Formats: sequence, structure tokens, C-alpha cells
Amino acid sequence: MELINCTQSLFFESHVRVKDPASKQASPARPRLHPCPRPDAPAQGGPPAAEALRMLVRCCWGPPLVHGARRGRPSPQWRALSRFGQEDCRDSRVREKPPWRVLFFGTDQFAREALRALHAARENKEEELIDKLEVVTMPSPSSKGLPVKQYAVQSQLPVYEWPDVGSGEYDVGVVASFGRLLNEALILKFPYGILNVHPSCLPRWRGPAPVIHTVLHGDTVTGVTIMQIRPKRFDVGPILKQETVPVPPKSTAKELEAVLSRLGANMLISVLKNLPESLSNGRQQPTEGATYAPKISAGTSCIKWEEQTSEQIFRLYRAIGNIIPLQTLWMANTIKLLDLVEVNSSVLADSKLTGQALIPGSVIYHKQSQILLVYCKDGWIGVRSVMLRKALTATDFYNGYLHPWYQKNSQAQPSQCRFQTLRLPTKKKQKKTVAMQQCIE
Repeated sequence: MELINCTQSLFFESHVRVKDPASKQASPARPRLHPCPRPDAPAQGGPPAAEALRMLVRCCWGPPLVHGARRGRPSPQWRALSRFGQEDCRDSRVREKPPWRVLFFGTDQFAREALRALHAARENKEEELIDKLEVVTMPSPSSKGLPVKQYAVQSQLPVYEWPDVGSGEYDVGVVASFGRLLNEALILKFPYGILNVHPSCLPRWRGPAPVIHTVLHGDTVTGVTIMQIRPKRFDVGPILKQETVPVPPKSTAKELEAVLSRLGANMLISVLKNLPESLSNGRQQPTEGATYAPKISAGTSCIKWEEQTSEQIFRLYRAIGNIIPLQTLWMANTIKLLDLVEVNSSVLADSKLTGQALIPGSVIYHKQSQILLVYCKDGWIGVRSVMLRKALTATDFYNGYLHPWYQKNSQAQPSQCRFQTLRLPTKKKQKKTVAMQQCIE
């Protein structure tokens, strides 16, 4: 470190050393000087000496990059100096009412709806609810990025990719389907903390896949909770606002998520309009009724014909069918069931189904309705199409696989022609885990 005294005080740290032609030793590089304020100038937002020192450090460090561009990591000395005196002046910078400066964390379609509502509020100059809006999302292998990033870029909002969270000052953070624990140091940077838009009635279905588990377990009522983030554990903070809605009969997780995303976005705006009051009226979550909604793995998609009822299989299909197709085994080959349908009573009255003993997994082609009928623990499910090397209709599967099998095994009983439960390897590297926050097309 060197301190240069001239007309204005300048403070800098040199990280690059260059060769001195007059000697073989390295000497400090000539620093690039930036105009700095006078030390005795009045400081805004904190104690004059501390504010002046921080401004000097930032001047010599250079202007920050914007729109998510990466920059070199500051040295520990610079970080310490840039925070000098912040604890003393934090309260003087806290806004007591809107417009708020918001940093948003999110990834998927559910989060995109919340971001859209925040952006619309920022564009509404009459209401003056949001003054500043920036976005943090997760890296994606896709060049377009996740839905939140796509929307942010389209709306010309500054975007950072986790773990980069920018260096600006904000009043409050907002999280929706982000899937990462935020540490205490980050949470404390926001005077009003960080809010979470969670698509369940907490404490039921804490965790990353609440909508999927709502459908999977046949819940008839669900909702959205706006809560305040706490470090170290997911979804345990105080509840600021909670609303319930009925689960539409036979709705898929994707359809239910769309309903809850709109409800959550409206609730978020409502909380932000009365943020200090909402925080002061927050209530702790009850200790009873807590359940966990873990991520969905590929193993969840394997149908257990001997154990699962037709209702359980249809719930599984509605919960994860648009993310991971349901899977089973056909003659030692993995087959995916793409389009499941309920079997009506006229089909069930067919003598072909009632006149013989069947075991779970038995497959019969019903020509009149052109579907595959598969027997499970308590009845039948219908399958219109499958994937076996390529997509096949039920009729294609019958002509290409079932009918030839019966020709070769003319004396065989239908119970011998069946699907079997697929057992996937349990090694971690062979597991495919899919989060609900990435349930996108």
C-alpha cells in the first residue's frame, strides 16, 4: 500500500509489479489515478471520515462493471476498507417507505412470473413501488439461459450469475425457485432481509419441489406463502402472508404451478407495498404439520406395478410426466410410457379383462379404443403411446412387439406378457436429479 499526498488524498493498492530498467528488482507499477473527493468534503449517508475513506478506496479501485460482467476479485484489504464504517451508518441509509431497491434471485417459470410483476411495478411511475431492480440467476448450459435470465435480458435488467450477486446497495431481496441456501452474510446486506415466494402452505412441503409433491400426494388444498429467509435451512422463516386455493381435480403440476405463480406474484407486490408493517406482523411457522418436498430423481419415474394403485400411478404421471416420462421394463428393455389415460367402464366390461387371472404388469391391447391396458395393484390404466427406441402409438407397439410375441408363444397366458418394475442403479453418478425450479420446456 502507498499513500500519495497531493492536492487530494489518494489511496491505492498495487497488485502488479514491473521491472525497473535501472535495477533488476521489481518496483511498484504506476497507479491509474481517479478523481477523488476532498477528505474534508461533507459525506452523505454515514460518518464523514468513514465515507470519505470508502470513496477514496472505490475511486482508486475503478468504476464497477455493470450488467453482470465479471471483474477481478478485490483483495481482502480492499474489501475491509470498503466496509469501513458501514456498520455505523447502515441505519441512516435504510429507506422507511417505497420505492425499494430490489435484488431478485430466481430460475424457472414460477420465478419468472414474480420477476415480471416486479418489473411491471418498476415501470409504473405513478405508484413508485420499485426504484431499482437487478437479477441473480443460475448458470445454464443453454445459450439462452433459464427463463428468469431470458426475461431479464429481454427487459434490459442487470443480470448476475450465481455466485456473483453484484456490488450494489439494495433495500430488500426476493427469492423464488432459486434452489440455493443464502448465507447469513448475504442476508444481512439487505436492511429488510430477503423474502421468499414459496408455492405451498408452509410448513407443509418445505423444500425444492412443493408443487410436484402436492400433486403426487393428492392434496386438495394448496397455496402460496411469502416468508422471510433464514440462513442454514430452507423455508423455516416467519410467514408474512399466506393464501390458500383449492387444487383443481386432475390438474398436472405444470398447470398448478401456473396458477400459483400468478397468485404468488400478486401477493409479493402486496407485501412490498406495506413492507415494514408486513415484517413487524410476521408470525413464526407452526411446529406441527411440517413435511419435506425433496427433488425428484429418475428413480421416482419407475412404476411399481405390484405396489402402486391406478390412482397413485395417475398422480405420479400428473406430477412428473412433463419432466421425466414414467418408465418400466419390457422384455429386458426400458420402455417409457408417454400418454396415460383412464380406462372407462365399457372397456373394463370386456370379457378379455374379466375372464382370466392377471398379475400386475400384464399388458393387453384393446383394439376398439386403440390403447394398451396395463394391470396394476388394484385395476387398469390405459397407455396411448410409448417410447421404445422411438415413439410408438399403442397400435404400433402391438403390431411391432405384442402380436409377434403372441405368435411365437401361442400357448402363453396373457399374464406372461407383461411390464416389469425397472430398478435403476443407486450409484450417485448414475442418478439423474431434476429440480422443480427447472421444470421448463
